[in-house]
Amino acid sequence: MADAIFISYRRNDSEGEAGRLFDDLTRAFGEDAVFMDVAGIKPGVDFRKAIDENVTSCGVFLAIVGPTWATIATPEGKRRLDDPNDFVALEIASALRREVPVIPVLVHDAKMPSTDLLPAALQPFAYRNSVELTHVRWNSDVALLIEALKAYVTPKSSSELPVHANVPVLLPAPHPPSRPAIPAGTAKNKPTGLVAGAAIAAVLVIAAIVYFAVRPSAHPTPAPTPNPTPASTPTSAPATSPTPTQPIVAMPPAPAPATRQATDQRAALPVATYDGTWVRAVTPPPSNILSKLIVSGSGSGIAVHAFGNCEAAGCDWGVQPGALSGANVIATFALADGGRTTRTAMVTVHPVPSGLDVFVHNTYQGPTPEAAKNIHMVFVRAP
Repeated sequence: MADAIFISYRRNDSEGEAGRLFDDLTRAFGEDAVFMDVAGIKPGVDFRKAIDENVTSCGVFLAIVGPTWATIATPEGKRRLDDPNDFVALEIASALRREVPVIPVLVHDAKMPSTDLLPAALQPFAYRNSVELTHVRWNSDVALLIEALKAYVTPKSSSELPVHANVPVLLPAPHPPSRPAIPAGTAKNKPTGLVAGAAIAAVLVIAAIVYFAVRPSAHPTPAPTPNPTPASTPTSAPATSPTPTQPIVAMPPAPAPATRQATDQRAALPVATYDGTWVRAVTPPPSNILSKLIVSGSGSGIAVHAFGNCEAAGCDWGVQPGALSGANVIATFALADGGRTTRTAMVTVHPVPSGLDVFVHNTYQGPTPEAAKNIHMVFVRAP
């Protein structure tokens, strides 16, 4: 579930839209990149911990909000958002606490809930920038959302666009265009397929001849060097004169997209941009989660010293060389995880206006390995 899209929804509020969006995102990013339902949690497992682990390992969190999302109540009359066991509230609170990017998705003309309608743990959700999916513009709305999600999740190499029946579809004409009548006796005796194939081949050959005859030469032809000619032999004039038609000019390559230009500009950042001591903007709970970086470099070399946020000596991850990839610095750390497994943490950082954008990809090896986990956070310079 690394770099996955987590979809949170209420069944009584937006189940249909959630399933429809799940199908579209699965086509664009792949089956392993979209996670929608926590109903499959095994019996006996602490669902709060399971939700927290699933949310932590996702790259972006989509919260689908319908008209009754904030007010829907239990059969006993208690508002679901106020229920400590409400899955939706637990999922969003976990995403906010873990600093996972949270995107509200509004359906059925729903509006963003105000802070006075939200529990204290969910109040930051009211300030997240939202997107809207409408029934009449579903395809175009989803296409815009997919483009935005590409900043967090890598799409499939060849994604197929979602197609739905709520948009006009142009069908072919019910009858082929009229053709000249062919005598009945002739149609049976002539090999129609061979004649048509020969005609197409002839057209292609003629088009190729015309193309090569009129296209400009790839290399300019040098001026002819005059050859000595006997005085008695007259110099003949050119057989043909240049055709005064517009030459075929190859179109210039399409300009690179804005994202590629931005990457090229960021690639020129000096190593000194990353130098210094950096700490996590939001203090994490005591654990071996990355909380401090000391980056130093000279020339083209760079070193990264990482620390976890716990009291044990093992929370000093050590110093590793950093690899420059465009505007990113990547360093990989091998850590012991309680003696059961070996943990490999790949840390990727790049500058942002507020500090450093840090992404940690954790993988585990051993007799009882855990699923890969991703953590996204922001670091600022230490005071």
